[in-house]
Amino acid sequence: MRVSLILSLAASLAATPVLALSTAALAGAQPPSKPVAAAFYSGKWYEIARTPNSGQRNCEAPTTEFTTKSADSFSVRQVCRRDSATGKAKTFNTSGRIVAGSENAKFSMNFLGGLKKQEYWVLDRAEDESWAIMATPGGNFVWLLSRKPVMDEAAKAAALSRVKALGYEKLVFPQQPEA
Repeated sequence: MRVSLILSLAASLAATPVLALSTAALAGAQPPSKPVAAAFYSGKWYEIARTPNSGQRNCEAPTTEFTTKSADSFSVRQVCRRDSATGKAKTFNTSGRIVAGSENAKFSMNFLGGLKKQEYWVLDRAEDESWAIMATPGGNFVWLLSRKPVMDEAAKAAALSRVKALGYEKLVFPQQPEA
């Protein structure tokens, strides 16, 4: 996430850009394929890949850190570094809530002091939840996230193959610090 997932989404929501990414993206994201453990919304995630978007321009080493507040809510801290993995950090804090009846695979986050909400879907994930593919329901934006800043090459290849199978062809790969 060049700009944290939230930073990117907040900027994207404000600008409301229409991206022609792929046929699948234009048709909307596929629904989540698996339930997600509640622990998914706790701890740090590193952005490995994403669809290009203006909200995350010049953002490197993006991370999203979830902190559980209750059974269905969490706080979110996103950090993006300007121009390099060691660049100046920009931080964005917000809150989120798991969508009822989604088996924890859908959540919404508040932006602009709660004036705007955006829903996100966990489209797929590793069985051990070491990586996850998240997207907006409309299919315009996708992120490959990992619990580590650098993924094992085999796991990364498999996850990227899944991202492409979901219809997202054009991706950017932000810098992350070496593990």
